[in-house]
Amino acid sequence: MKFYSSIVSSLVQGKSGTTKQNVRVILRFMAFLTAMVTAYSVLFHFLMAWEDRQYSWVTGFYWTLTVMTTLGFGDITFTTDIGRLFSMFVLLSGVVFMLVLLPFAFIKFFFAPWMEAEAQRRAPRELPPDTADHVIMTAYDDVTATLIERLITYKRDYVVIVDNPEQAGLLSDRGIRAAVGNIDDPDVYKRMRVNRAALVVATNSDEINTNIAFTVRELNETIPIVTTADSPHSVDILSMAGSTKVVQLAELLGRSFANWTMCGTFQANIIGRFDELVIAETAVINTPLVGKTVSESNLAETIGVMIVGIWERGRPMVPTPDKLITRNTVLLLAGTEDQIATYDDVYSIYQMYQHAGDPVIIIGGGRVGNAIVERFAEREVPFLIVEKNPRRVGDSSHTVLGDAADLGTLKKAWIEKAPAALITTHDDATNIYLTKYFRSLRPDLQIISRANQDRNVSTLHRAGADFVMSYPILGVDAVFSALAEGDVLMLVEGLTLFRVQTPPSLAGVTLAGSHVRQETGCSVVAIQCQGRFMVNPSPSVAIPKDSELIVVGTYEGERQFFRAYFKG
Repeated sequence: MKFYSSIVSSLVQGKSGTTKQNVRVILRFMAFLTAMVTAYSVLFHFLMAWEDRQYSWVTGFYWTLTVMTTLGFGDITFTTDIGRLFSMFVLLSGVVFMLVLLPFAFIKFFFAPWMEAEAQRRAPRELPPDTADHVIMTAYDDVTATLIERLITYKRDYVVIVDNPEQAGLLSDRGIRAAVGNIDDPDVYKRMRVNRAALVVATNSDEINTNIAFTVRELNETIPIVTTADSPHSVDILSMAGSTKVVQLAELLGRSFANWTMCGTFQANIIGRFDELVIAETAVINTPLVGKTVSESNLAETIGVMIVGIWERGRPMVPTPDKLITRNTVLLLAGTEDQIATYDDVYSIYQMYQHAGDPVIIIGGGRVGNAIVERFAEREVPFLIVEKNPRRVGDSSHTVLGDAADLGTLKKAWIEKAPAALITTHDDATNIYLTKYFRSLRPDLQIISRANQDRNVSTLHRAGADFVMSYPILGVDAVFSALAEGDVLMLVEGLTLFRVQTPPSLAGVTLAGSHVRQETGCSVVAIQCQGRFMVNPSPSVAIPKDSELIVVGTYEGERQFFRAYFKG
């Protein structure tokens, strides 16, 4: 049914001039063929009457069709020469019109246009004229695949430009909106409605990204352009080419690895600001918070920060008061900058590993591994790199050559005393294997592993990783921030901070009496009224009438908030 419906759709929605002309040709041909069959059937009756035989009209059409299609069952035949000559004429005309012209007309005026329309639908070369506020991507890879999922969640339109029609068709079959074009052609971006787009994302090589930035900037001087850079030397070049934001994914990943490693002081990582409100993420491993519920932590009462979100084994959520904090929990804190600093003063001391002189093991000496090394060097954190490829070895005094799956190699890297192991290879199967192996060797070892594909995050957690640094998610978070509007702040995957005018139904009601968390799953983290900004207001505070609420929640919680309080 889907096949036939697509044919009908192509006939109805195709280019009106060509489609109507093709339909007219087919209808005229079928009408001529019908008239021919009818005429032959009439002549059949006259010739049979001349031979003193009588047949029904159905039999006449039956004989004509069997002869014209060369089936010739032989159950009805003429006995006179003139009848046989007529049969030969009908047979030859049937060969020409039914076996040659009919298939040709079907393919030429029906099947071929439908195939062309279907190919155009699956791999268009131009977006509709009314397309606007969309994201243009110039490659389909792990980062953009995750970005597409995020855009779909937030109902943002997008298109991926690929130069291969076959690849575009395959992406289209998977439900991904793809278009065909050369990414260095200005006309392609015109057809992609770049002047009405919200963002251009280029995740190709540094050289190609530079070309893309120049090309897009030639057409539009204001549209945000986010590009990725493999080499730190390309950052300035890409910026000069017109990139609004240059994302070094390897550097970003390495910095995240270093920030989450349990060595030295371990401070909360600020991930966003909303006026005076600061959002930070922090791990609680080795702190007194482990084993307590959110309400028992008393962070709001003792320090003033509010737990607005929780990451646990790769899953974000808005916590309930009875949510238990475990060693793998990452807290999302909201407060002023001073309050976040107070939290660091109180809890970062617990993160200092008791064997401060023992080196952290870094598996892999590639770009990510080197980025971690730079961060550790700044913080004077001891480390050892385990690397199989001697060409990647820079400082041999901090490198152990060998296979990370070999126990002898790991013993050389002080696996018995290492505070943490950072697994940074670009192969997820290897990372899962090593994570499981390291966990079996050291149940107390902090393991931070890299996920190159988002679908493997949960698998790495099950293998024993305390934290997983997702390459595509970190890239998407960096890219998606360029889309954030003034009243919306993307925190981490799945959690959003947004600003709304106080709904009339909440004006004058205390936060405790509003039941916002119970009804929507969202939390009010700040109130702004007449220039005053109240961060983490008390539950007993009444919400002023002409105020704005700063609310944090999941995407579904945000939708539920607007459904509950802005029904009109």
